[in-house]
Amino acid sequence: MRARVLAAATAVTLLTIGVPAPATAAAPALTPAAAPAGVAAAAPAAAPVPCPRLPAPKVSRPPRPTPPATTPEQAAVGGEALAGTGLVTPPGSPVPPAVTATTWLVADLDTGAVLGACGAHVPGTPASTQKLLLAATMLSRLDPKQVAVATRADLDIEPGSSAVGLLVGGRYSVETLWLGLLLQSGNDAANMLARLGAGSSQAGVAEMNAQARRLGAGQTHAVTPSGLDGPGQFTSAYDLALIARACFADAAFRRYARTERTQIPAQPALKKGGFQIQNENQLIYRYPGALGGKTGFTELARHSYVGAAQRDGRRLVVTLLGAEARPVRGWQQGAQLLDWGFRQPRDASVGRLVEPGERDAEAAEPKQAAAAEPSRTASPPWRGPAGTALRRVGDGDWRMIVPLAGVLALTVGGVAAVLAARRSRSRRRGRRRA
Repeated sequence: MRARVLAAATAVTLLTIGVPAPATAAAPALTPAAAPAGVAAAAPAAAPVPCPRLPAPKVSRPPRPTPPATTPEQAAVGGEALAGTGLVTPPGSPVPPAVTATTWLVADLDTGAVLGACGAHVPGTPASTQKLLLAATMLSRLDPKQVAVATRADLDIEPGSSAVGLLVGGRYSVETLWLGLLLQSGNDAANMLARLGAGSSQAGVAEMNAQARRLGAGQTHAVTPSGLDGPGQFTSAYDLALIARACFADAAFRRYARTERTQIPAQPALKKGGFQIQNENQLIYRYPGALGGKTGFTELARHSYVGAAQRDGRRLVVTLLGAEARPVRGWQQGAQLLDWGFRQPRDASVGRLVEPGERDAEAAEPKQAAAAEPSRTASPPWRGPAGTALRRVGDGDWRMIVPLAGVLALTVGGVAAVLAARRSRSRRRGRRRA
């Protein structure tokens, strides 16, 4: 009987210790007003340093679309120092030149070091600098010697926008199209290259967005292959630097970007003669060591610019968005920022350009860790049916607790009844003996 009582007591003890206690609520974050004496509250973030700005004339422009929200993870790509909206430069560096651009960045093409920036991750509108993303996506896919026929859809561009002058039914080599894209900023050439590389212009845009993700340019979203404005089309000075770095790693792109002029071939079947086009990027004519780049302009985006140059074995790139052409043209603002960058020590840095595929690898790491977690979980300490039942009780499974509680109540009641009966018999025997 004592063994039964001990078993019942043991079951009661197991049920009591097996039910988990409720989790305690997390303590609220301390604010300066709520922090107790002797406990320091978090210091407020420092105000952003204003970027040196040139006064620019007021211009009329379409309403600026609202960009998607920048997440803290996006804002910190390349380094925490790049997360702000203001100026960031290496300690002790000279003040960068004043420009009209709303955002800009200077980086080393070879090491990836960011030498300085103003609003590196602030979203902006790319205009024709988006053609660099088209180049980064399609250059390796297309044979420069391939000859293709222009279609009417290729020439479906905004009236008055920049064009090479392709003709429906005209036959053009892919190399000619790349030169038309980079020298003359041809929107017709952009449509045709996107179609040749992916099957259609819109399929080409989808491939461009996939390439932006691979490069780590998470704030870049293309809507048109040419950079003509479209709803939801954005980039940033940082993303443009990633894209430009991928372009300048391609020998064909470097050759095209430095070409001063080329001939668009005649089309005998259409009875049209050929003509010459020139490179619109003044950097290659006027800046020693210029490697080329890309200009851009729309009424919405204003002036955007990407330029690169080499000096003393060092290659730098500058990107800028939202500039005005007065009092200083976009390429000249880029040249001034390049001069400032070349004056920095070779080890100067406020951040870095991430490598292609790096952000995808970082995003995959938590998933891989989660998938591997079950193999690292310790084996359950309880075995067999009884152990499984007790484990479920410990996990708070009421479907197991209620039946066990009923069994326990019946057991305890039975034990109590037996004990009471034995005590009653003992009293009767005592009375007989008396």
